[in-house]
Amino acid sequence: MSTLTLNYDGRRFSPSDGVPGEGSRVAVYRQDGDLLWGEFSGGRVRRGALAGNCAPDGTLDFAYSMVFEGGEIVSGRCHSTPTLLADGRIRLREEWERYGAGASHGVSSIEEIPANGAQQEHSRNREEV
Repeated sequence: MSTLTLNYDGRRFSPSDGVPGEGSRVAVYRQDGDLLWGEFSGGRVRRGALAGNCAPDGTLDFAYSMVFEGGEIVSGRCHSTPTLLADGRIRLREEWERYGAGASHGVSSIEEIPANGAQQEHSRNREEV
């Protein structure tokens, strides 16, 4: 993707790896130059925020924090690598690490929600990819 310039400003993403109950989580990204920030909620997350950088190749490095339904507060970091899907949407492969008492790490995937915003259509499109 090194020849493709991506701008994440205003794009909305939702989990694409089929984790039960997490499909309703939506993140809204904002971008100004290489500065990236965003907010997310849904699924088990009451509220979350992220802030970091966007590299020229579209990869993202950011810190995040979130509050779960049960009141647990979690923070960590994430490195996201973009892939452009056939329909023009972006899929992000997230390599994340959580800190603190519930420390863990893993890989997940989120996909851009279609511009029309229809979550049901987003689910259908995921199955077709």
